[in-house]
Amino acid sequence: MDLSGERSTEAWAAGLFACGAVSQYLGAAIAVDLFDHVPAASVAWLRVCGAAMVLVVVARPWRRSWTRPALVGAAAFGVITAVMNTCFYLAADRLPLGTTVAIEFIGPVAVAAVSARSRRAIGALVFTAGGVALLSGVELSGSAVGVAFALAAAACWAGYIVLGARVSAVTAGVDGLALALVFGAIAVAPIGAPGSGPAFAVPSRLALCVGVGVLSTAVPYGIDQVVLRRLDRGVFALLLALLPTTATIVGVTVLGQHLRTAEIVGIAAVVAGLLVRGADAPSARPDAAVVP
Repeated sequence: MDLSGERSTEAWAAGLFACGAVSQYLGAAIAVDLFDHVPAASVAWLRVCGAAMVLVVVARPWRRSWTRPALVGAAAFGVITAVMNTCFYLAADRLPLGTTVAIEFIGPVAVAAVSARSRRAIGALVFTAGGVALLSGVELSGSAVGVAFALAAAACWAGYIVLGARVSAVTAGVDGLALALVFGAIAVAPIGAPGSGPAFAVPSRLALCVGVGVLSTAVPYGIDQVVLRRLDRGVFALLLALLPTTATIVGVTVLGQHLRTAEIVGIAAVVAGLLVRGADAPSARPDAAVVP
């Protein structure tokens, strides 16, 4: 066995995943700044539209023949992804970025606990739920609506994972993702399109909205499709646990969002839960790693 080659491949995949995480939350930071001019739901819709356009050009999904189950699967995948992203932005418009991401993780960890039913999975849920409860309690007085949207995004993420497991057999990697985002853009158009006028009125804003789609969807989601199956559970656990931390660092450094002690403790509890959950994960699944 070529251990050096295996480690090199793993390091390459981990590096790409880390780049995807940074891209994800830099895009989110740009989106938060756009909320002063364009409604959050419209930024979310334009994000999905921008990502769909880029991936359709790159993947050219029309080259393959699509069966009815594949089309239905892609449509369902796209709708849940678009709704998840919309809820995420509506939450991030009201809460610190790191807090929003941390609350969302209750979704995938709950799915893991229900499906695995192991002590580690239950322990991960306890850590994560405790952190989310602390974060929610801190934020309720400031924005109960923001907490509600973050929890809705968490529920969508849980549904995304369950749905992803069912449709992965009939969707084809980046091709399926490109087609899915087209369906998703159509699905959330009634929510996002009406308020998008300020973006179309200023070309630079529209370019930023499309850029958010590239940074927060096309790049990280595409990377997920390529590299995550090459990571073992230990590396995957560490990388997944770094996501709330990455979002917090971006929120503090780029957006100037300062967290209270209770919020830091809550995010740390979520990270601990993710580490415990990751050690119990059967594999590094792309559908479990994609974040809003």
